[in-house]
Amino acid sequence: MVSSATALTTENVIIPQRPTTPVQVIAVTGGKGGVGKSSIAVNLALELGRLERSVLIMDADLGLANIDVLCGLSPSGTLEDVFNGTRALDEILVKLDQQVSVMPASSGAHSITSLSHKEYGGLIQAFNSLQAPVDTMVIDTSAGITDQVTAFCSAAREVLVVVCDEPTSITDAYSMIKVLHREFNVNRFNVVVNKVSSNQQGIDLFNKILKVADNNLNVMLNFLGSVPQDEYLQQSVQARRPVVDSFPRSKSALALKKLAKKIHGWPEPKHPIGHVEFFIERLVSHSISTGMIE
Repeated sequence: MVSSATALTTENVIIPQRPTTPVQVIAVTGGKGGVGKSSIAVNLALELGRLERSVLIMDADLGLANIDVLCGLSPSGTLEDVFNGTRALDEILVKLDQQVSVMPASSGAHSITSLSHKEYGGLIQAFNSLQAPVDTMVIDTSAGITDQVTAFCSAAREVLVVVCDEPTSITDAYSMIKVLHREFNVNRFNVVVNKVSSNQQGIDLFNKILKVADNNLNVMLNFLGSVPQDEYLQQSVQARRPVVDSFPRSKSALALKKLAKKIHGWPEPKHPIGHVEFFIERLVSHSISTGMIE
């Protein structure tokens, strides 16, 4: 059934004005797949919601969407329906918790970087028309250093890089930081070390990355913290439930709660620069500047 949503085009559309309340947009990335990025994104979003934030999780892996599977959700619509104009953005959101909603993507959906200029304009309109209150947006990017990943990361206010103590993970995380800095002028990164055996292991790994970055890049790296290797986290993934729900007193859940409190303590922007649609506007600017759309 086709809803009242309009096709994604800016022609003959008057975009309503709305209050310019700031939204904290956090892109969770890592370069290498399998580092636990999606699990960290979901659990942090839930804990931020419990700190009285209104959180929207965007599954930005538009080719292999998995947030709905990870959370045991059965969405009735996806971002693809917003792209083709059959659903409004509010109609596809799925409640994960009282304060947290998920914006599901669909496997095989076309890339955000392959949208036409008109479709981008319509997507901005869709975000502008969003009725659900949002003050924090968590973007779960796909694996790799693709145009789609760099588009989301360069458009976000904060970039959170997830890394494990494995040579390929460390190399890919550093490569992500280097590309975003040199090609897209991202200068500040938050690092989370996942699957550690001790807090010291997380600190040591961060210091390795920091040393290389200090020698080669002009960036600011912030060690947000680490998440321990925990069998309860793996059990929660298999049960399709976030670990902060299924095993709230486990080592991994307690570490994720601590990370969320740190994020909650980040200062808000001094000057409001728009609502959630501003994030999509920055995606448009990124795509135009890199020649993805004309």
